[in-house]
Amino acid sequence: MQRMDEPAVVTPPHLGRPLRLHPFHGLTLAPRWIGTPTSGRTFARPYRDVTRRLRRGESTGRVTRDAEPGLYLHQYAAAGTRVRGLVGAMDLTTRSEPLADRAVLPHEGVRRRQVEDLADRMREMSLNPAPILLVHRGPEPLRRLLRSVIERPPTRAFLDHGGTEHQLWALRDAGELEMIAAELAGTSPVIADGHHRYAAYLRLQEQRPGTGWDRGLTMLVDQDDTPLRLGAIHRVVPRLRWEDLEPLADACPGARWQSLVGAEARQALREQDDAGSDVVVTDGGSRWATWHLPHPPGVATVELLHRSVVPLLPRRRLRYHHSVEQAVASARATSGIALLLPTPSFDLVHEAVAHDRLLPEKATSFQPKPAVGVLMREVRDG
Repeated sequence: MQRMDEPAVVTPPHLGRPLRLHPFHGLTLAPRWIGTPTSGRTFARPYRDVTRRLRRGESTGRVTRDAEPGLYLHQYAAAGTRVRGLVGAMDLTTRSEPLADRAVLPHEGVRRRQVEDLADRMREMSLNPAPILLVHRGPEPLRRLLRSVIERPPTRAFLDHGGTEHQLWALRDAGELEMIAAELAGTSPVIADGHHRYAAYLRLQEQRPGTGWDRGLTMLVDQDDTPLRLGAIHRVVPRLRWEDLEPLADACPGARWQSLVGAEARQALREQDDAGSDVVVTDGGSRWATWHLPHPPGVATVELLHRSVVPLLPRRRLRYHHSVEQAVASARATSGIALLLPTPSFDLVHEAVAHDRLLPEKATSFQPKPAVGVLMREVRDG
């Protein structure tokens, strides 16, 4: 659960093509430390001590540092989903405004204060503790190359503390790196996770050009090969009465409001979980309804909700939840209303960014994300 007011958001600067991933010296926590509360203390305040902690960890076997730089293919399996991504230090030195020339496509705006805080933290740590997550439909030659890589013995293979299986292949062959660079040059992936870190990367690069901040750690996943799961993020409006919401039922032309009870509500939830087109509304108790908000093709339901409904709400202080159960319980606990949203498809997300639109904040949840500590990058000026 996350609670926040509806903040003003800004669009991060646009990175220009070509997309370039550079080799780096991979840092990896020992498997028994990945995903544990103890590992979090490695990256805690004071942030300026993080590098010292990691170097001390190298001497005790808690951290492994690769002697040679490389790109990495990271494959991991979590909750029944296997994901494979190319990890490298993304070049941050170019900017471009025209949509056709952008190397990376954000689908959400960012809050300026959060970007500043993250930039300050990374600067003090002198570290990228985890890659931001990008997703694209990769070119077939690149897909074939990476599939051939996983037929080799991995450079490292392990189970982390939580039982997630990880395999890493270090890519250092000059011919393979050349081919990867050529195939990535024309791609423009979407940010799946890490919008604020991406904006912090660009901020640091602008503040310290010509240093190690010219690059930022990135993982690129091919959605046509090992797709990430998309999930909806539901909205709860605390202290919003049913009587305040019902009059908004015709907020959009052609909108339909249908009250539900019992089995109908459960069926609506099942349909909603299967990426239906309606918003399921409940007070967390006996009142349930479906709210059909018609919208043109290529527009996600969450877009229309924030465009046509949220501005009309007498209360706009939203809470965000990743599961239906959490949202329903939150509505009940806050005497509010839960707005249970369908999951937008990757095609819908891509359609939005392809037309230079940003989705509302907390519109998507891409899973599973790479764990902190599997691949890190120390940033060195110069």
